Amino acid sequence: MHQLRAADYGLCVGSLPKGPHNRITDVPGVTVGHCTVDTPAHKTGVTVLFPCPENPFVHKLPAAAFVLNGFGKSAGLMQIQELGTLESPIALTNTLNVGLVHDALVEYMVRRCDREGVSMRSLNPVVCECNDSTLNDILHRAVGEKEVFSAMEAAGADFAEGDVGAGKGMVCHDLKGGIGTASRCLEVDGKTYTLGVLVLANHGNLRDLTIAGEQIGPQLEERLRVGQTEDQGSCIAIVATDLPLDARQLERVAKRVSVGLARLGSYIGHGSGEVFLAFSTANAYDPRAEEKIRTVSAFREDSMDLPFQAVAECAEEAVLNVLFTARTVTGSQGKTVHALTELWTPNTSQEAFTHE
Repeated sequence: MHQLRAADYGLCVGSLPKGPHNRITDVPGVTVGHCTVDTPAHKTGVTVLFPCPENPFVHKLPAAAFVLNGFGKSAGLMQIQELGTLESPIALTNTLNVGLVHDALVEYMVRRCDREGVSMRSLNPVVCECNDSTLNDILHRAVGEKEVFSAMEAAGADFAEGDVGAGKGMVCHDLKGGIGTASRCLEVDGKTYTLGVLVLANHGNLRDLTIAGEQIGPQLEERLRVGQTEDQGSCIAIVATDLPLDARQLERVAKRVSVGLARLGSYIGHGSGEVFLAFSTANAYDPRAEEKIRTVSAFREDSMDLPFQAVAECAEEAVLNVLFTARTVTGSQGKTVHALTELWTPNTSQEAFTHE
């Protein structure tokens, strides 16, 4: 099913060229899969990102985690911050399902390492979360091993956005939130690299929503009678690139996700957990190698403006793609969260905001 995204509505974010499919999976080797739980009681799910086709435990990638606001319950960030490497798939889900999804990632990696003859005594699974309790019966945890494995089996270069997978029950700027993605191409020394972003958007308030420089939030707030709510709920962003960035540089890039969120009106509120992960598919290493010295490619520090610009553009467009692809959802307690496109598109006239 073709989904209409921000660009299909005529919105152009930034000036850098988009990747072929404008997705994080434009970065070679990256795949994404969803499992959506959509029942009267549950509007939730899990989204799994594979950073590479190889076994990530013995194909460790440079990585960084940046916590802009720590109102969250993610797992696996501490070791990434300390060692600067990623050694597992990355899973996104709801707050109270982190433990079950963490366990499923362990089981997957135990089976895979056993099948491939890889010795594994420890593992750092990465699970990030947002709270979907507005629409989902979060206390009765609906995401476990079966759902995680289903998302893994579905992983590929093409994947849906909006209210799918981990995004099924999310709310963004008081509108229907969820999963979104975007990518940019970077020309460096005659070679094309790619940077992509995947977001789980569950943050912001409607009053401050700004699209293409137009603060549309107040009109929509009046129409929906939402009232002034807080900027809360969280946003997770995963940044992938094949540019040879080290862990320190990746952290610098991850920080700039905040620029994209701010352009849309988020001020990163007290109750909103903003957690950003970044990894590079370049300079992978196998810990089983005997050599103590590795030869790696390095990106010049005075050229970092290019990935900074790319990640800001991708983050902004990824959240826009959430808002334009998500559909209206009614949750377990009868609460309905409306899709942006039911209320506004870039061609909406001012008269359309008139109260009925």
